[in-house]
Amino acid sequence: MRPIWDALRKHLRQDFRWELYGTLALFLVLLITFNYSVNLERAIIDSYRGNPLRIVWYFLLYCFAYYGGLLIYLGFTKEWWRIKNPRFWLYSLFILAVLGLDGGFYGYNSLSRTLFDGAVYSYLFHCFTNVSSALTVFLPLALFYYFVDNQRHHFYGLQPKWTKLKPYFILVSLMLPLIAWASFQPDFLRSYPTYFDSNADEYFGVSRWVTTLLYELLYAFDFVSTELMFRGVMVIGMAHLLGRGAIIPMVVCYAALHFGKPLGETIGSIFGGYILGVIALESRSIWGGIIVHVGVAWMMDLAAWLQKM
Repeated sequence: MRPIWDALRKHLRQDFRWELYGTLALFLVLLITFNYSVNLERAIIDSYRGNPLRIVWYFLLYCFAYYGGLLIYLGFTKEWWRIKNPRFWLYSLFILAVLGLDGGFYGYNSLSRTLFDGAVYSYLFHCFTNVSSALTVFLPLALFYYFVDNQRHHFYGLQPKWTKLKPYFILVSLMLPLIAWASFQPDFLRSYPTYFDSNADEYFGVSRWVTTLLYELLYAFDFVSTELMFRGVMVIGMAHLLGRGAIIPMVVCYAALHFGKPLGETIGSIFGGYILGVIALESRSIWGGIIVHVGVAWMMDLAAWLQKM
């Protein structure tokens, strides 16, 4: 655990200012309060499912969150020169466009209804939801990386550094008591487990554990793409343009990603996103975040399943 604490202490010594972090906290409170007051994502944005405007809505939401957080940071650091670089706008607008595409994409819905005459629609829908980021995230990022981005950082920190991963497994284990407590909360149980049993096992003639395992593996893949976007591209990929300032706008945008989740999870994403962002900036790797994210997600699903058995 010491490498994690050392990275956090180093970053806070260099970056922390009461007035900056206080203003950022106020901005987040206002943003989160507005979202949960009007139910922005579920009541408004999701009403456009299947409509390309849904992608535009997500793009605008992420732009407001990202650039709002960045303006607060630059307002206190006076590093306005950073956004005068045209490459900043090329990189940031591309990243936010990919986020909007990933959030608003709904093509897998019709595919789920078509395959097998819709007999296992629910199962396929949940699986395709998680694996669709291969098309909406990995493909555009790969093209951008190889044809536009002149950095060489092992595809935004995706190269493992196996000798430095032990602290992250310890960090996951420390989350277990909190997840156990959360599993008794009604708000938590309305959102988890993310996948309920379907007739897919009977339809395909396999054991239930096979279809459950496949879903959970695809569920983990979705977190790999999340870490690649937020800690990989938005921190490691933007550090050459924003330096330490890459973390704060990422954190605000990451909180906006959770607007359809329970309030406690959205608040927790702020602290989790900040810690994982610092780790990614210091290590130039996203695998620590992948381990934490996947481990916590699987434990949350397991805790909810145990509650509903």
